[in-house]
Amino acid sequence: MKYYDPFILPFTIGLYFIFTFLVVKYAIWIFRLPKPDLIKIGKGFFTVKTFSATKEVFMESLLHRKVFKVNPVLGYMHMSLAMGWFLLILFGKIGTLSFSQDFFNPVHYAIFFKFFEPEDPHFFYSKTYYFLMDTFLLFILTGVGLAVFKRFRSKIFGLKKTTKTKLGDKFALSALWLIFPFRLLAESFTSGLHHSGHYLTGSLGIFFAGFLPLEMLVYPSWWAYSLALGVFFVALPFSRYTHIPTEMFLIFLRNYGIKTGNEFSGFSQAEILSCSRCGICIDKCQLTVAGCENAQPVYFLQDLRNNELTPELAMNCLQCGRCEEFCPVGIDIKKLRLIPRNELTSDNADFGYLPAAETRKAEVVFFAGCMTHLTPGIKKAMKNILDQAEIDYWFLDEDGGVCCGRPLILAGEMDSARQLIDYNRKLIFDSGAKILVTSCPICLKVFKKEYHLDVEILHHSEFILRLVEQGQIRLNKQLTRIAYHDPCELGRGSGIYDEPRNLINKTGTLVGSETEREQALCCGNSLGSFRLSAAHADHIMKDALDSLSTGNPDILATSCPLCKKTFSKAGKIPVKDIAELTAEAMSSNKDSIPEKKDFPEKNMDFAECRVCELEEEII
Repeated sequence: MKYYDPFILPFTIGLYFIFTFLVVKYAIWIFRLPKPDLIKIGKGFFTVKTFSATKEVFMESLLHRKVFKVNPVLGYMHMSLAMGWFLLILFGKIGTLSFSQDFFNPVHYAIFFKFFEPEDPHFFYSKTYYFLMDTFLLFILTGVGLAVFKRFRSKIFGLKKTTKTKLGDKFALSALWLIFPFRLLAESFTSGLHHSGHYLTGSLGIFFAGFLPLEMLVYPSWWAYSLALGVFFVALPFSRYTHIPTEMFLIFLRNYGIKTGNEFSGFSQAEILSCSRCGICIDKCQLTVAGCENAQPVYFLQDLRNNELTPELAMNCLQCGRCEEFCPVGIDIKKLRLIPRNELTSDNADFGYLPAAETRKAEVVFFAGCMTHLTPGIKKAMKNILDQAEIDYWFLDEDGGVCCGRPLILAGEMDSARQLIDYNRKLIFDSGAKILVTSCPICLKVFKKEYHLDVEILHHSEFILRLVEQGQIRLNKQLTRIAYHDPCELGRGSGIYDEPRNLINKTGTLVGSETEREQALCCGNSLGSFRLSAAHADHIMKDALDSLSTGNPDILATSCPLCKKTFSKAGKIPVKDIAELTAEAMSSNKDSIPEKKDFPEKNMDFAECRVCELEEEII
């Protein structure tokens, strides 16, 4: 049989195995998608979305653009393996087509072209072809060398720690590391025996011919190359390297508009298997700084995949979103974290006892939120600002109210959260308000994502800045150096970075810090973690505070009541909410603003509110 030899069997068997496995797996995932998602795929397939997905596959799966941003050496390592292998296959196929003039020549022919055509036959652009094939192979081998080196010296790649490997990973990893060295040896031995090859394989062939019995080594070297390929393909579905094809599949689904839902689906399964376990999230996760092992996203996704997830791991996450900012695959880790929590939680509370609340008409509804009620200085500042601007507002939860529901969502108690959401939603709707303002980024997030309100929803930093720019309040800039902390839910969670900074610059002088905007550190007292000890939370808080203090500011400003309460405990630097800074700058310019007494530490009745009890416990 033309173009056949028994040594190709390991490669061929492995290739057909992985092809069949992936086709079946992807078909099952698509079948498990909700009907609206299937409609999105159908509508998007023959549109520009497919082109956008193809472009993203090239940029992220082959060039690894996001990994380059984290560390260029790490990016080069991943790119050389992915892009180099792609180019080797692509140009190898083009070369065999040019030589054989047979479009339907077998797949293995291009992979083992040197074995079947050891004399380097001439065809159109053959000299360029042999040069490129040697160059691509060298390109890949540099990546393999870096990958081996990374296992022992990861800090050079910007990683303090690397991921732990399991048995399937070790088989696939060993095979991957051997594939291209074996190819180099097979082609070099063949070149040395037949006096062919280009600058890499030809030179090595001459070198090996000087002291090795190449006649005895050529055939075993091709067997070794084929076996390495076959073992890698068979081990791939049971290892981290499933991400190589699955990430591409995920990118297409995502470009068609499919997102992570509240339950596991084919899309969420694709996300889980798309994790490359590159280890980037380990260093970016602040639980690592606190000494919490095995809680990082890479281990969470690994345990999900292996059906080994424990309640301890499911509940131990700050939900700060730092990992998502650096994840090269763009996995929606925060959403995936909530799905098993909902499955693990069975004691949803019943808020049916809540009385029908009275509402009133207003242009603006102000919702303080539980955490703002526990930091009364923010509440006082907001009332001063709203009164001074002569805003027609209704303080919805001034006399108690109920929680926004997000802490319950973070705990996995979706049914309980829905009761609170429906309760608050009716009040807001009945008020006829056009704008909803909240001082808590946690509330802001849930209002935007879960309430489906037909009103403009603003964080108080956005609303206050608007009042200043419209001249409804005037500020007197102080000679104060202010560092700003980006709250997780406001920055990464809602994309609000500039408004607080613009407002601060009208009250004082903003100074930078080591970690800000997308890279900002969590204060450590996130409502997202239900397993974090007080000592670990304190460690995270101090680490964040040290980073924010690098510019020697006079004041640390934040836009989250929970962050303010957390940082204030350290007593290292005065901590103020952005509303308090505004009220002070406004007071110095408007003597007519009346002094108001401080609110008591707790002017809400939290006794019957299970959510608020949980928040106090976390704090």
